[in-house]
Amino acid sequence: MQKKPKIILGIDPGTILMGYGLIEIINTKVTLIEMGVLKMSSKKDGHERLQLIHKKVSELILQFKPHDFAIEAPFFGKNVQSMLKLGRAQGVAIASAMQASIPVTEYSPKKIKQSITGNGNADKEQVWKMLQQILQVKNELKHYDASDALAVAVCHHFQNNVIGSSSSKKMNGWEDFLKKNPERVKK
Repeated sequence: MQKKPKIILGIDPGTILMGYGLIEIINTKVTLIEMGVLKMSSKKDGHERLQLIHKKVSELILQFKPHDFAIEAPFFGKNVQSMLKLGRAQGVAIASAMQASIPVTEYSPKKIKQSITGNGNADKEQVWKMLQQILQVKNELKHYDASDALAVAVCHHFQNNVIGSSSSKKMNGWEDFLKKNPERVKK
């Protein structure tokens, strides 16, 4: 029986570059819909940039009608001003999703990397290479912010549908997983 398609919007928040990635899941097949970045001028006022983030996220929601919204949580750095700006950008993006009644989930950068590569300390290039394999895409990458956002969406899918999916398939180790998911094995 074919399940209804599910669309996930992933966001990598930023005040100069905000990455976004959309994936569609039909049964167990995950495909890339779109990924990209919203570039904002550093010459623009901070509030204008927040308005652009809200507008872009709202447009993506209107155009693609995602079922879920996943966003990277800001990591804790030393620069308090940068953290404050990033938190605001994240808040505006989350508010756009909430305004559209889309469930919001946050993931730490380490959790996203772990979910995609198996290594919470993987670099951006490793994450992108793994995403290319998972999604079978050969797209040229212009900004890691876009692939980071795509990783957030794929992480959300994995967290909700492969790992700990108690409703449909209980797994007892890798052998059991492979038996119950033969389409996931690459030959």
